[in-house]
Amino acid sequence: MNPLSIEKRNLVLRSMAKLVEQERSQIILTNQEDLADYDGSDLAMEERLKVDDKKVDEMILSLNQLASQEDPVGVERFHFTHDNGIKVINKTAAFGTILIIYESRPDVTIEAGGIAFKSGNKILLKGGKESLKSNLKIVSLWHKALQENGVSKDWVEYLNYNRAETQAFLEKPTQKVDLIVPRGGEKLIEFVKAHATCPVIVSGRGNNFVYVHEKADTDLALKVILNAKTAKISACNAVDKVLIDSKLPNFEGFTAILIETLKENKVEVIVDKSLENFEDTETLQNEDIWYEEFLDYKIVIGTIDSEEHAIDKINKYCGGHSAVIITRDDQVAKEFMDAVDAAAVYQNASSRFTDGGQFGLGGELAISTDKLHQRGPIGLQHLVTNKWYVYGEGQIR
Repeated sequence: MNPLSIEKRNLVLRSMAKLVEQERSQIILTNQEDLADYDGSDLAMEERLKVDDKKVDEMILSLNQLASQEDPVGVERFHFTHDNGIKVINKTAAFGTILIIYESRPDVTIEAGGIAFKSGNKILLKGGKESLKSNLKIVSLWHKALQENGVSKDWVEYLNYNRAETQAFLEKPTQKVDLIVPRGGEKLIEFVKAHATCPVIVSGRGNNFVYVHEKADTDLALKVILNAKTAKISACNAVDKVLIDSKLPNFEGFTAILIETLKENKVEVIVDKSLENFEDTETLQNEDIWYEEFLDYKIVIGTIDSEEHAIDKINKYCGGHSAVIITRDDQVAKEFMDAVDAAAVYQNASSRFTDGGQFGLGGELAISTDKLHQRGPIGLQHLVTNKWYVYGEGQIR
């Protein structure tokens, strides 16, 4: 398909925002049908599935923000004039066709789809069966927004495939696919990586850590851990592991208060053997639990004896997503943040901020835990490849 002008792309996004507002009630009602059909076996999945007025507001805001942002395509990144007069220019370019495979979240149909569309790409959407009705409703609005602006419906296509059909498409696509972005749990990501025949951006697991350093403000630590664990358990930026420095003044008192506060907030607390004497906790039986992302009201707390050991443990077990140090010592924080191998590192703040909107990107396609080609939240400006333009007057080599 021929590229769409930035003016045309923005008109479609603004039309989509208006349609989502107009169809707000119907979107929520349709989503309630999906919720009624869901068996409730996975709390995080159910939370991600739900669309309410707040979620619709976020969809509309995302579309309007995208429409107001500058075109990420055609931005000059490099300019060189050769001794022989040839001009060499490198510019950002659209990928072409992006396939987004996701579970549960109907808002991905708008937010991730909108980012990919604004970046000049054709969109293929493959949502989960649990959100099919919601997704089809939202895709019908995409098609209406495209048609209202004289643009082919082919720019946004929904692949209503079962697992076998999806695998067959990944292995041998029936149309050109330039990039695949899986959004979901580890099983989905592994499935896509195992069968895809084109590049995949891995929106990986969380399993995020908080390290409470010996010079931590313990009131601040308590507030940050509680927020990072309980504010949204279905989010990949939630915290699953806490390491408390054994040299922390009032170590016993702080640990007791932390455990009590988490229990009051319905969090299951698992501790390592150094903390097994604390009441109302479960002692971990298998070290492999340090690798797990919970997406649930569940947390592991352990003791650590130094900053170096905290860094080593986090680098061994975390998902490469986010890691937090709570400390008043800025030099220690710098050493920790430089050494920890994660997409986002924090001093004295909740990991819940690892998010495209919170980082000023105006939303995200995904949060990548890969190091190529972009790490962390993938915003509009990152969802591009590049292209070389070379201008000559008959020069030969």
